[in-house]
Amino acid sequence: MTQDQFADKSVAEVFARYPEEVREKLLSLRALIFETARATDGVGSLVETLKWGQPSYLTSQTKSGTTIRIDQVKKSEGSYAVYVHCQSGLVPLFKELYGDELEFDGKRAIVFDVDGSVPEEPLRHCLALALTHHLRKKQKSRT
Repeated sequence: MTQDQFADKSVAEVFARYPEEVREKLLSLRALIFETARATDGVGSLVETLKWGQPSYLTSQTKSGTTIRIDQVKKSEGSYAVYVHCQSGLVPLFKELYGDELEFDGKRAIVFDVDGSVPEEPLRHCLALALTHHLRKKQKSRT
């Protein structure tokens, strides 16, 4: 599967239902997630599926990271987000690293405005941290 194709028809259907401007932004996030996974050691291929009705990206092959989900922000039609598990501790880490460059929603999401630009390098780093979250936890427990 290339990043332009959907292996899961239900994921393609969810993308098709988004308003055009949100769909374009989410497809860009999707591409960045796949690119980051390919460029990050230890991640392996991703599985794209739906979790809670949201496009979700899992490191099923290597189990290296936590699930990444993307979606339109329900309470704000002009916003979309990258979500990670709220108990992973990742969003507080992202805030520490990029609090001046990214916007956050609690302990679970990085939020973007459809009319704004995405700071690609900070986001790419956050995605890599999420995709290797379990690897780092294993390495810490060994030391």
